Amino acid sequence: QVQLVESGGGLVQAGGSLRLSCAASGRTFSSYSIGWFRQGAGKEREFVAVISGSGSRSTYGDSVKGRFTISRDNAKNTVYLQMNSLKLEDTAVYYCAATVLITTNTALYGYWGQGTQVSVSS
Repeated sequence: QVQLVESGGGLVQAGGSLRLSCAASGRTFSSYSIGWFRQGAGKEREFVAVISGSGSRSTYGDSVKGRFTISRDNAKNTVYLQMNSLKLEDTAVYYCAATVLITTNTALYGYWGQGTQVSVSS
């Protein structure tokens, strides 16, 4: 069982930066890949990034490549999403989720956080 709690969301101007955190419970945190997803109003949930349990592999969605960076600190049971050069279209609720695979497929993530709102203004 893994419980996930996101934090770090807020309101930021376009071009600005935010860092999201995903804190996890459980002693087997390093066994899980952690993904970030987002869902804007009236939109489907979208894959943002995923990092392997060891942190050695990561994959990004096309819309965030070169702007977002995912990382993890297994000693702190925490995964981070550094978001730079934010755009209006990055506005969404951001969720972290855990899986035993490394995948972009939402359906293969068994544990989800409650989400944190990110709003980008002009």
